[in-house]
Amino acid sequence: MKKVALVIGVVIVLLAGFLALPSNYYLRQALIHLQPKIDQYPIFDNRLIVAAEPTPWPVADGYNRLSLPEDVLPGFEQFETVAYVVIQDGKLLFEEYWDGYSAQSHSNSFSMAKSIVSLAIGCAIDDGFIESVDQPVRDFYPEFAEYNGKTLTIRHLLTMSAGVDFQEAYTSPFSPTTKLYYGNDLQQVTFDMKMVEEPGVNFVYQSGVTQLLTFIVEAATGEPISDYVSRRLWTPMGAEETAVWSLDKKDGIEKAYCCFNSNARDFARFGQLMLNEGRWGIWQLVSADYMKEAMTPDRSLIYKEYDTPNTVYGFQFWKLSFEGMRVMYMRGILGQYVLAIPDRNAVIVRLGRKRSEERTSQHYPMDIDLWLSTGMRVLDAAEKLAGSGDNGE
Repeated sequence: MKKVALVIGVVIVLLAGFLALPSNYYLRQALIHLQPKIDQYPIFDNRLIVAAEPTPWPVADGYNRLSLPEDVLPGFEQFETVAYVVIQDGKLLFEEYWDGYSAQSHSNSFSMAKSIVSLAIGCAIDDGFIESVDQPVRDFYPEFAEYNGKTLTIRHLLTMSAGVDFQEAYTSPFSPTTKLYYGNDLQQVTFDMKMVEEPGVNFVYQSGVTQLLTFIVEAATGEPISDYVSRRLWTPMGAEETAVWSLDKKDGIEKAYCCFNSNARDFARFGQLMLNEGRWGIWQLVSADYMKEAMTPDRSLIYKEYDTPNTVYGFQFWKLSFEGMRVMYMRGILGQYVLAIPDRNAVIVRLGRKRSEERTSQHYPMDIDLWLSTGMRVLDAAEKLAGSGDNGE
């Protein structure tokens, strides 16, 4: 028994020493906090994305005159929905919140933030800080130059076809994804990536690639991406609440592949920007040409996970077809979605703690069908209500 106790004691001491190493800060945090959650931004240092000119959404005549159909509520509960918002014709039509959340509650966007980084790239091109999406990455970071003679470009980063060795794994405490999320040195994780195959061939989803795009935005503009997004997008779109972007450490770098924290109403503004092809009111915030390309999958790429042509991913934006309608969307790992439906001139936002593990034939999480079909029913019911003349006035 004494020998067993001694062995256990030695193991504990060695483990404690291992975890105490500065390089294992991320692992200590992962063991404390476990899987990422939608309300974790207070455990990180953060930088503000200031909403300098708040402009509330106009309210539709039939605003919240409807209730969600009873038969969809079990699904909303199953996936632990905290917010559901429907915008049509640029007006707030419906919103509902659960579990103590409200129109002002912050929730992590997770990988929806990747689309925001893409928009920042578009703005930087419009502002002349970046030449084009085909500018070589080596102009900013020479360590990412070429593979077998093929130059790595910003386009390859935007389309997730960079050919780097970043392993996207959310369940392993030792993965670079965990190091990005819980670590305090984004630069080390990002610049540890190596080019291992020819860029521009395979679509492989990699958060480290988006983080590299963030470094490019900051190198090109000379300011943190939070400040740039606040000035070029968040404030001009009239966001009602100041958002927060989590950092790797105090005064550090934004975890920009994820961790943009805001509320459903303000996330919906990105959906409206998608519908308007980069325009907000009289202002063209992102060029229409960039927006069109960003929301159009590059079919020349192979979706490596499924060994099929890429029909689903553009410049950090997703695309699907639902009931014959084109839907462009942003998505995050726990079921965060901004869905833009041009045929209905509508935006649907869903925030929550879970999503379906099953995929459709178009390779998207199956719960998206629930949020879209419910939204269609809300829109149909609102049109019927308006047609009856009972608009609540």
